[in-house]
Amino acid sequence: FLVGSGEFRFRTLARWPQLPDGYQWLEVAAVATNSRHEVVIFNRGEHPVIICDAEGRFLKSWGEGAFVRAHGITIGPDDAVYCCDDLDHTVRKYTADGELVWKLGTSGVPSDTGATSIDYRTIRYAGPPFHYPTDIALSAEGDLFISDGYGNARVHRFSSDGRLILSWGEPGAGPGQFGVPHGIGVHRDGQVYVADRENSRIQIFSQQGVYLDQITDLARPSSFTWDPDGNLYVAELGYRAGLWPGTTAPYEGAPGGRVTILDPQRNVITRWGGGEQPTAPGDFFAAHDIWIDACGDLYVSEVNWTAGVNRGLMPAGCHCLQKFVRMRNPLAAKGTP
Repeated sequence: FLVGSGEFRFRTLARWPQLPDGYQWLEVAAVATNSRHEVVIFNRGEHPVIICDAEGRFLKSWGEGAFVRAHGITIGPDDAVYCCDDLDHTVRKYTADGELVWKLGTSGVPSDTGATSIDYRTIRYAGPPFHYPTDIALSAEGDLFISDGYGNARVHRFSSDGRLILSWGEPGAGPGQFGVPHGIGVHRDGQVYVADRENSRIQIFSQQGVYLDQITDLARPSSFTWDPDGNLYVAELGYRAGLWPGTTAPYEGAPGGRVTILDPQRNVITRWGGGEQPTAPGDFFAAHDIWIDACGDLYVSEVNWTAGVNRGLMPAGCHCLQKFVRMRNPLAAKGTP
């Protein structure tokens, strides 16, 4: 099944990979690849970190019993694995083999923001780290940028050794304000991009937290990544999954989960999905994370259980990790531009 268009055409592998007997996941919160071309799958099952090769062959797992709920993941240049555990209110660094290096935050203890639940609308004021942290990114210099989250409305910048440098943001919809800062990344020019999901935009900041610009025409972006040419790939939750109680889609026919690719000038190159057939290959119900590997192939994870199955909106067993194989010569490099 093919998706996309032109030079951005992909072959869909909807049930990738195949897990060994005794392994399953409830849903996949995030996915990343390392320098060994291994795929690191951060999921909400009994084996929270599952590692496969690029063909989907199981290699190993780790992290059993260590996480309350998987959320965001990224891989460092040394293949260290950085994980956000949103319901534990912590961010952790592991070696590539799953040995804990450090933990930021206090397990089970949220910071004071006045929030009374995971519903971001209960936040009364911005607070320190962490209250349901969502994602983590690294700068070229090794600083950590963490989006925080459902119970906060902040971005926190830490040094590589875990020292808090600064924080910015507050609840709201204006420039520099957030309605669920959900995904984060550092561009090769050093600017910090934040998927401001409930405001349906990606905001752009300096590393000092100064608001610079925003990208709109997005449907609740959850996560994003870049290819080596500077094209931006966005996973969008859309308006058919994970709507907060009392909210509705902004207009009739508003799209569901989808992927959008934008060129460096922010023009839409192609889109696919939209949630018309969310269980079909290439479509999505609750697109949550996106990653591009060294060959230009995409991985898109979904949280369909949380957003749909346990609400009676989706059948159990629907896909929650799809691979999209780029239909042209492999790209030469990986990761952010």
